[in-house]
Amino acid sequence: MNIIVLVKQVPDMEKVKFDREAGRIDRSSAGTEINPFDLNALEAALQISENTNGKVTALTMGPPQAEEALREAIARGADEGILLTDVKFGGSDVKATSTILSSAIQKIGKYDLIIAGIQTVDGDTGQVGAEVAGYLGIPYISNVEEIKKYTAEYIEAVSSVWESQYLKKGKYPILITVTKDVNVPRLPSFKNKMKSRKAEITKWSYEDLEEVLDASKIGIKGSTTKVKKIEVPQQSKREGKVYKENNEKAVEDILNVLKSCKILKEA
Repeated sequence: MNIIVLVKQVPDMEKVKFDREAGRIDRSSAGTEINPFDLNALEAALQISENTNGKVTALTMGPPQAEEALREAIARGADEGILLTDVKFGGSDVKATSTILSSAIQKIGKYDLIIAGIQTVDGDTGQVGAEVAGYLGIPYISNVEEIKKYTAEYIEAVSSVWESQYLKKGKYPILITVTKDVNVPRLPSFKNKMKSRKAEITKWSYEDLEEVLDASKIGIKGSTTKVKKIEVPQQSKREGKVYKENNEKAVEDILNVLKSCKILKEA
């Protein structure tokens, strides 16, 4: 089975800063890592591959340094990595990104299953998986929290939507997006770490994809959405009170608060 995993290099969201005037994340302000949900996607791919004698290809779009994410994917068990990188791809929104990724998958040609994380922690839109499936014209199962069964013809998975669970079945080729509950990602092995250092990362630019990719639909020019403004809400602080001696006053105040919140009723 040939499996493609969509991965993205994202900034450390606990340390990254926001450029409010430009309406974007300042990616240079923090270190980078593989999007956490994509690690679950990779682990799902590896588990299926190990039981089907399959092949796992990690695919990402980004600047040249995104090669590091692909090397980590190989260190965790992926067979190869493909990096889509070109200045013409810069500024792509979700739609343009999905267009580029689906064009690359068309160039890859032979695949049975595509797995992606349910969302990325930097954009948090959860739209790329669905849009890639749409552009490729293949079935799509979202919010997969458990893979129940996979055969040579189909995959069966539990999809969690709006606090309900659905058992879904789809024939290949198909794309699924997974949640963090689907598995626990493995750590890189020493052997695969050494392998990843020597691995040759395939790099495709716009010129490599132009037979299947329309230049007017990528980058800033092909992006139909713009971030107008970013606002970071201020954290609210709790107001605390300390009663050291007057216990009766403390009980009275607590009861009054509970009554004002309608947790307790007046006697």
